[in-house]
Amino acid sequence: MREFYQLRTYTLRTGPQLALMQEYLEKALIPALNKLKIGPVGAFKLDIGPETPTYYVLLPSSSAETLVMLDEQLAKDAEYLKAAAPFLAAPATAPPFVREERTLLGAFAAWPKLVAPKRGKRIFQLRTYESPMQAGHEHKVKMFDDAEIAIFQRTGLTPVFFADTLVGTHMPNLTYMLTFADLAELTAHWAAFSADPEWHELSHKPGNTDPEIVSNISNLYLSPLACSQI
Repeated sequence: MREFYQLRTYTLRTGPQLALMQEYLEKALIPALNKLKIGPVGAFKLDIGPETPTYYVLLPSSSAETLVMLDEQLAKDAEYLKAAAPFLAAPATAPPFVREERTLLGAFAAWPKLVAPKRGKRIFQLRTYESPMQAGHEHKVKMFDDAEIAIFQRTGLTPVFFADTLVGTHMPNLTYMLTFADLAELTAHWAAFSADPEWHELSHKPGNTDPEIVSNISNLYLSPLACSQI
């Protein structure tokens, strides 16, 4: 069974918002999500990318409905409401974040469930591929399902999840996350992937080239917060 993911993006300001957000995630949101069988929950800070500081929160679930109706469920949880009070009751003059965005994702057939890396030193790469048209997007997803994910694994790129964006911005698009020990490992494994003969053949076939099916790629580098379960 394929999983669904809600990816939250919190754009913050340097200062009190950072501590308030971390406390909210650690003491209120993540424990409440786990009670609803949502997890492991990923909590990350943006290290390299636009609009820092930004936190990303990844919520995996077997049910899209659970993620869509999540706010209603949290509103019934007295423990959550008590722990989250400083965050939820923050005044408009001192909000806990600048902006929150939520995206609903559905896992790929070839990677139906999130795979969390071992604990310890780790970084993450979050990449989004936008396509100019739905047909090109579907073709790119098929490339991943049929061959590209396998090439990733063979060349040392370690996936966490692959997903199609069901509700969000800049659609149609897909998003995936990779994990590495450090930037040196990231660079080495991407070099191995780029030089791989099978990838070279696949990516140069007519219909498979980026100009035909991909209009934009965003590439973010993240590190886990102390409360992250991924």
